[in-house]
Amino acid sequence: MGQSLHGVNLTGWLTLESWVTPELFAEAGALDEEALATSLGRRRYVDYVRHHRAEFITRDDFARIAARGFNAVRLPVPWYVYGEDGPEPGPYVGCIECVDQALDWAEEIGLKVIFALALNLGGPHSGNGQAPDLADCHVPRDHMLDVVFALCRRYASRVGFFGLELADDVRVQVRRGLALTDGVAQHRLRNYYREAYELVRSAAGDDVVVIMPDGGVDGGWRRFMAQRHYRNVWLDRHLDRVAPGRLDVSGPSGVRRLVAEHERDIRAAERAGMPVMVGKWSSSLPISDAQMTPEGRIALERVYTSEQIRTYERCPAWFFNTWKTSGMLAGWDARVALATFERGMIV
Repeated sequence: MGQSLHGVNLTGWLTLESWVTPELFAEAGALDEEALATSLGRRRYVDYVRHHRAEFITRDDFARIAARGFNAVRLPVPWYVYGEDGPEPGPYVGCIECVDQALDWAEEIGLKVIFALALNLGGPHSGNGQAPDLADCHVPRDHMLDVVFALCRRYASRVGFFGLELADDVRVQVRRGLALTDGVAQHRLRNYYREAYELVRSAAGDDVVVIMPDGGVDGGWRRFMAQRHYRNVWLDRHLDRVAPGRLDVSGPSGVRRLVAEHERDIRAAERAGMPVMVGKWSSSLPISDAQMTPEGRIALERVYTSEQIRTYERCPAWFFNTWKTSGMLAGWDARVALATFERGMIV
């Protein structure tokens, strides 16, 4: 398989995220990009987005990512990447020229790129379109597949294009007693993954890695796309958010128990018979600031970070979430969380 990928997400660049750049949302009182577009009006929103994309991530960021020892980036690419030339962009602004530029920078500097289609399948419905076949996702499946094919055909020959993740995140519907949780039905998700796989292969050949978020569901992917017919298919297990109160992480032993849980999650996912990458992880511990001093938190989060790096070393890839936040959030901004780690620990 070659060298493992150790990288960072570029969250909040091509799609706006309120936790990454809260100042962009504060004035409008919006919580997500769709609400921001509605509040600002078309002209102001377009100016906002274009200025943000030009300034938030630049070639200098790619150079610094490489200088810190990372060899890859995971770039969320919105389904409306083609703008008016793509399917139903609504109020959003396309950004294919930014994706082109990102890949140019990555290849010039020596980074691999995984594109993650910025869809949260099974998440809260905020659009006004119809999407009955993928639960609450407001983008019809055929439109997602069109974008998958177009991206792979556009970048098929590029050496920096390592793989495509078929969604940024997934919430899978599971049974709890007699009730079903919110989310996308797994059989519909499987169908989408199979169709998308075939499109990637027809557009870009066998070398591009096809990555599927597993939605945190253990045992649900066994015997799925692990047969000889499928090549270069990975699962992605996200480990960046931990429910508070599950473990006492106010000391090093509790932190190590939490990381041991992450390792068990990876092993459970690996039983599907596919390589498992960690597409998102962070240094943020589920503990309130009132429970310890700032110095104590910094020390514990360093333990948490180093233990995670050691644990994820066996995976084909991991990506810290994220490279940059405007407020330099200590547990989430790689420039802060990984600042004291030597390059050798990352590579």
